[in-house]
Amino acid sequence: MVSPSPLHAQSAAAPRGTVFHRLARARPDYRWWRPVLTLLCAAGIYGVLVLASVVFLFILGFFVPAVAATVDSAVSVHPDLRDPGQLAFLLGAVCLLWPAAVLGVRWGGRRSGGTLSSVTGRLRWQLFPRLLAVAAGLVLAGSAVTLLLPGEVSGEFSGAGAAGGGLLMLLVAVAVVPFQAAAEEYAFRGLLMQVIGSWLRHPAFAILLPVPLFVLGHGYGLVGQIDVAVFAVAAGWLTWRTGGLEAAIALHVVNNLVVLALGAVGLADPNAVDLPLAHLPVSIAVVLAYTLLVLRWFPPAGSHPGPAFSGTAAAG
Repeated sequence: MVSPSPLHAQSAAAPRGTVFHRLARARPDYRWWRPVLTLLCAAGIYGVLVLASVVFLFILGFFVPAVAATVDSAVSVHPDLRDPGQLAFLLGAVCLLWPAAVLGVRWGGRRSGGTLSSVTGRLRWQLFPRLLAVAAGLVLAGSAVTLLLPGEVSGEFSGAGAAGGGLLMLLVAVAVVPFQAAAEEYAFRGLLMQVIGSWLRHPAFAILLPVPLFVLGHGYGLVGQIDVAVFAVAAGWLTWRTGGLEAAIALHVVNNLVVLALGAVGLADPNAVDLPLAHLPVSIAVVLAYTLLVLRWFPPAGSHPGPAFSGTAAAG
C-alpha cells in the first residue's frame, strides 16, 4: 500500500474544532516564520501577475490603440469607473489577489489553498444561494431607502463622457465583480486573518488588525472609511464565526454589484469619493442585519458545518 504524498495530505480538512484564524497552525510542521514566508510568496506572486498583465496589455496596445488609452486612463489619478474598459482593468487587477493568496499559502505555507476558504478545506458552495438571497434582499432594501435620502456625493471626476454605455458597464460588473469581491476576501479575511491568527490566539486580533489595511485600500473620505471599516469588522467576525469566507463573499459581491448597477443606470455615481453622511446609518444597519441573520444559521465557531445550514441559533 502506497502512503499518501505530502501534497495529498495537505488537501485534508483541519482537525475538527480548529477555528478559522488558527488553521495555519494545524500543520504539524508549523514554524513561526512560515506565515512570513507565506506573505512574501503571495506578495511576490501578485507582483509577477500584475507585471505580466501590464506587459501583455502594453504589447496589445501597439496593435489596438484603444487598449493603451484605456490603461493610461485607468492608472491615472482619477480613473472613470463608468468606462467599461477602465472598470474591467481595475477590477481585474484586484482579482489577481485571489490566485496570489492561494499560491502563497500553498508554496510558502505548505498547505492546501483550500484552507483559506473554510475549516473544511474548500468553499462550501451549497451555502451561497441562501446567503446571496439574504444579502440581495437587505442591500436592495437599503439602497431603496438611500435613494430617498438627500446628500448624494459626486465624484471628483465626472463619468458623463465615459466611453461605452451603461449596459456594457453592467455586463462587466456582473462578469468580474464576483471574482474581485472574492479576491479581496481571500486576501484580507483569508490570508491576513490566518497569518495573524497563527501568532495571536484571540480572534479579535485576527479580525481587527487587517481592518486598517482594508480601509486604506479604498480611497474614500471619512464617512466612507467608517462604512468600509464596519463592513470589514463584520466580514471578519462572520468569517471567524462561520468558519469560512462564504458569508463575507456573498455580502461583498452583492454590495458591489448593486453599487455598480445603480451607477450604470445613473442612480449613483461610481466615481464618488465619499459616502453621504445620511446614508451611513442605513449601510451599517444592512451590514448588522445580515450579520445577525447569518449567525443564526451556523453552529458555534470552530465546528465543521454540515452540507446545509444548521437550524440552531448561534450560541452566545
